[in-house]
Amino acid sequence: MKIFEVVDKKAKKEFLDIARLIYKNDPNWVQLLDVQIEKIFDPKINVFFQNGEATRFVLKDDNGKLIGRIATFINRDKAFGFEQPTGGCGFFECINDKKAAFLLFDTAKEWLEKREMKAMDGPINFGENDNFWGLLVDGFTPASIGMQYNPPYYKELFESYGFKFYFEQVSNNLDLTKKFPERFWKIAKWVSEKPEYNFKHFGFDNIEKFINDFLEIYKNAWEFHENFIPIKIDDVKTKLSDAKAFIKEEFIWFAYHNDEPIAFLVMYPDVNQIIKHLNGKLNLWSKIKFVWLKKRKTMTRARIVIMGVKPKYQRSGIESAIFWHMDKVMKKNPEYTDVELSWVGDFNPKMSALHESVGATFAKRHITYRCLFNEKQEYHRSTIIPTDTKEKAIKKEKNK
Repeated sequence: MKIFEVVDKKAKKEFLDIARLIYKNDPNWVQLLDVQIEKIFDPKINVFFQNGEATRFVLKDDNGKLIGRIATFINRDKAFGFEQPTGGCGFFECINDKKAAFLLFDTAKEWLEKREMKAMDGPINFGENDNFWGLLVDGFTPASIGMQYNPPYYKELFESYGFKFYFEQVSNNLDLTKKFPERFWKIAKWVSEKPEYNFKHFGFDNIEKFINDFLEIYKNAWEFHENFIPIKIDDVKTKLSDAKAFIKEEFIWFAYHNDEPIAFLVMYPDVNQIIKHLNGKLNLWSKIKFVWLKKRKTMTRARIVIMGVKPKYQRSGIESAIFWHMDKVMKKNPEYTDVELSWVGDFNPKMSALHESVGATFAKRHITYRCLFNEKQEYHRSTIIPTDTKEKAIKKEKNK
C-alpha cells in the first residue's frame, strides 16, 4: 500500500472519488457536492485557516487502486485548550481493512505529532461542530444537511486503533404530523404573550443586525462551556452565503427581551434531499435541476442546526415560545413533515430535556472519539456542561 498527500488536481479528484467507490452500493449515502468538500480545504474560503492548518491523504493498494482517504488538521484557537494539545482527523473513508485504516490513522497522527499535538479527535471537521462531526454508530438512514454518514464497520476500525469514546451525540426526530405535548404549548403561549418579549425571524435585508445578535447570544450562552472559543463573524457570513440558495428566512428565529437579543433557533431545509440527485456536480445542468426539484417541494425534512439561550433567560420558557412561532411557520409549509433535532451531546443534559419535552424520538447516534498519543496518559471524557450557567451569568453581570 502507498499513501500520498493531496497536493495537485489529480489527487484532489482521487480524494473525492474514494467516497464514490466506498458507497457505490449504499442507497442511504448522500453524495455531497464536490465543491462542498473542496471549500473546507481552501485557505481562501475556510476562515479556520486563519489560525489553523490542514492537509489530506489518499491511500492506494499495491495495484494502484484507491482504498482510503483521511484529512488531518489543527485549529490552534482550540488545540491548546485541552489537557494536552489536540488536533483532529476527519473525512475518513476506507475499505473494511484494519491494515489500511491503521496506515491512514498513523499518517494523520505523525502529521499532528510534527506540529506538537499530543492527541487527535475524530472524525471531526475543520470547522464548527455543527457540520460533519462524529461517527455514525446507530440510525443508518440518509444523512440530513451537515451530518455524517458512514458504514457500520468504521466503529471497529476506530476503536481497534485506540480511539476512545469522548462524547456521544444524539439526534432526535420531531414528527410534525403529531401534536406537541399540551403542557409544552401552554408554557409556549404564556411566554409568547408576555409584552416584554418579542420574536422575529431572520431576514437577509437586515443581515448585519441578525449576525451581531447571533454572536452576542452565542458568546453569552456558551462561554462557560469547556474550551469555549467565540465563533468568527466571517464564518457566520460564509455559512449564510452558502445557504442562501435554499434557506428559508422564517426557519431562523430570534427572541428579544425589551430589544435585548436573548435566544435564537437556526433551522435549515434539508437540502441533501435535492443534492443526492446531482451526482456531486455543480454545473449549469445541476443548477437547473436544483431549482426544478426545489419548486417541486422535494425537501420535506428540516434540520435544527443550533439553538441557544442566554443563561439569564434559561428555564423561563423562551425555547417553548420560539417553537410556538415556528409551528405557525411550519403550518404554512405543510410539505415539511419532519424536523431533525441534531445534535445534542451527552454533555448537554438541558438540551436533551428540551428534545424530550417537545415529544421528539430517537433518530441517530454519533460518537466523537479521542486518541491519546501517549498510551500511559490518563484518559478523561468530555466534561458535562455546568448546570449553574444561569447563576454564573447573573453573578458575572453583578460584578461588572
